[in-house]
Amino acid sequence: MSTFNAPKGTYDLIPPESAKYLAVREAIAAPLRNSGYGYVETPGFENVELFARGVGESTDIVTKEMYAFETKGGDKLALRPEGTASVLRAALEANLHKTGNLPVKLWYSGSYYRYERPQKGRYRHFSQVGAEAIGAEDPALDAELIILADQAYRSLGLRTFRVLLNSLGDKECRPVYRAALQEFLRGLDLDEDTRRRIEINPLRVLDDKRESVQKQLTGVPLLRDYLCDACKAYHEEVRELITAAGVAFEDDPKLVRGLDYYTRTTFEFVHDGLGSQSAVGGGGRYDGLSEMIGGPALPSVGWALGVDRTVLALEAEGVDLDLPSPVSVFAVPLGADARRVLFAKVTELRKVGIAADFSYGDRGLKGAMKNANRSGARYTIVAGERDLADGVVQLKDMDSGEQTSIGVNEIVAELESRLG
Repeated sequence: MSTFNAPKGTYDLIPPESAKYLAVREAIAAPLRNSGYGYVETPGFENVELFARGVGESTDIVTKEMYAFETKGGDKLALRPEGTASVLRAALEANLHKTGNLPVKLWYSGSYYRYERPQKGRYRHFSQVGAEAIGAEDPALDAELIILADQAYRSLGLRTFRVLLNSLGDKECRPVYRAALQEFLRGLDLDEDTRRRIEINPLRVLDDKRESVQKQLTGVPLLRDYLCDACKAYHEEVRELITAAGVAFEDDPKLVRGLDYYTRTTFEFVHDGLGSQSAVGGGGRYDGLSEMIGGPALPSVGWALGVDRTVLALEAEGVDLDLPSPVSVFAVPLGADARRVLFAKVTELRKVGIAADFSYGDRGLKGAMKNANRSGARYTIVAGERDLADGVVQLKDMDSGEQTSIGVNEIVAELESRLG
């Protein structure tokens, strides 16, 4: 037993389960790479002010959940709780918006950190794949990202997720709605923390999951009734575009996001098989974020999809991913000469792109063949001193059990032919 365990609320990804997570990341990234999005990777920690300004000082993420610390040099940093602010900071720092090719389309994959009460589907360390399209105000861009996320989930075999859609308005119409919402909320029987939230960011009260709050929201003013003509037209075009692409969605007038920077289009992917943590991903438009963190006006839109929750959704639907075996060929040497010969052949196989492994540790035939079975290899190469004296090895098909003698110098060509 190890003296140490993974910190509370975190997890280790180890084989064979880790292969499922890699497959999910690849499935989410594939449609992005096919649509002009380039990969970006940012540090695991940033200046704490980046998140205070961008995510919002009044958000639970910043006030309660962010891992913030001061370095020996006096820098105030935070482990990144989300990806958008970091990616936009990186794009601005590299002046990607000045190349003249807008929008700047970026995707990323990584770990994020929030101090939360751990439960299934909610961890203190979690994995996301995200996408950001920076520098263009176009409903087709919002629709593109929703369609690409839908495509990614369907490519994995998910079928019972739902897309929720709403508009949060803009700087023209949201202040009028905010005032009407505050007036309504002030008349409710709410706790002190929630009352403070009414004054700072009242939209977030709509997202309060407590039944005691939700049952009082009957008749609450809805933002859709306050949208200006420009926001109505923008939202209607997003709806038309995703409908034409075959993406089913539900209008959710109470849908808000937990971050201050969202404007206009907001959406969430939910899966009802996950219990209280039903959101598997979400995002929206954030036209003012660049200015919040000191950059120029750059209207943008993006999303982040949770890898952990996507895996849970697959399990809830009983979807088994078709994962390739990590090894195609397993070599079993019997004797010192066979070790040298087969190790060289394994190296040759790897050079031509065939996944191959080797029986290490001078195991006997029985133990080595058990390892070959566990590896999932389609073929096993076995050679002893007598085989090598005849210039051959034994090639065993692990599916059929058929065994064939082939020349030592024919191993690579034969396996290339068989494995396609």
